[in-house]
Amino acid sequence: MAPRLTCDFCYHECSLAQGQAGSCGVRVHQGDSIRTIGYARPVSIAVDPMEKKPMYHFLPGHNTLSIALFGCNYTCTFCQNHSISQKESALFNSIINGRLEEVRCQEVVKMLISSGAPVMSYTYSEPIVWQDYMLDIARLVKEHGLLNCMVTNGSFSKSSLERILPLIDAFNIDVKGDEEFYHTYCGGRLQPVLDAVTNIASRDDKVLEVTTMVIEGVHTLDMIETLGRQLHDAGVKVWHLSRFFPHWKMRDINETSERFLEKALECAFRSDIEFIYGGNTMSNTWQATKCPGCDTILVTGRRYGTGASHFTAESITDGHCGNCHTSIYGKFGLP
Repeated sequence: MAPRLTCDFCYHECSLAQGQAGSCGVRVHQGDSIRTIGYARPVSIAVDPMEKKPMYHFLPGHNTLSIALFGCNYTCTFCQNHSISQKESALFNSIINGRLEEVRCQEVVKMLISSGAPVMSYTYSEPIVWQDYMLDIARLVKEHGLLNCMVTNGSFSKSSLERILPLIDAFNIDVKGDEEFYHTYCGGRLQPVLDAVTNIASRDDKVLEVTTMVIEGVHTLDMIETLGRQLHDAGVKVWHLSRFFPHWKMRDINETSERFLEKALECAFRSDIEFIYGGNTMSNTWQATKCPGCDTILVTGRRYGTGASHFTAESITDGHCGNCHTSIYGKFGLP
């Protein structure tokens, strides 16, 4: 009998017998190794504004080429992208049977260059479970002097994060709630995610933004306030709170009201995280980037996902406020 192998892509570190798949469904013990089912067979490729990730402090106003393979290691009942991530999806059978078109790494990089975008983003589903494909592309992207961004649930194993860090320039990590929330609604844990957030936030050469989707009636204001303190202590500078809309297995819960999101944002603001933003909202109140030193509005005119960032006259020069010269977290221009 073949020995079991351990997948080190995420903190679940599944121990797999021959032919067995991990919790994500796409990492399978085949032969003498663990393979990613659906490797190089994307379920989505598109050009997006960086703001859609959301990334407000990493080249706002620029586009990115986004790519996803199928799969996720969580089972979030509120998943907004379940059709390309959850094993119950009809698409999963197509992945298993290899029906999707293969797109080699070199072809992806050619598409990136043709698009004129300076950033390749690994997003939509969960790139941690297809990090082999992500890293194969990311190495080529770096060879061309371009940048990489990862939008992730942050469920790295320690070894996978160390493997990924040298190649990824910017991260948006989805921090979903407290430990009970993760256990009840996601099939995951908070602490390993916070550990990864702390690690990335400590690195001067990375840009990190965190997103939390706020579900009214599930998240409480106390939970948001506590999470804000934890993220602040982890070194987070940018936190997006976005409105929930009914989806997947949570269609029986109403969308989060603008009023509740506003209250959650006020709680987040009290955490002393420098930059707080509201997403999936009709309000412009929490969309602008303000200087933490003089309160001057530096970037405005953007709505969630539109990419319509407008840099004001004071703007940002060499990473500093044009008015008072306070250092502004992030990367706002290309060399």
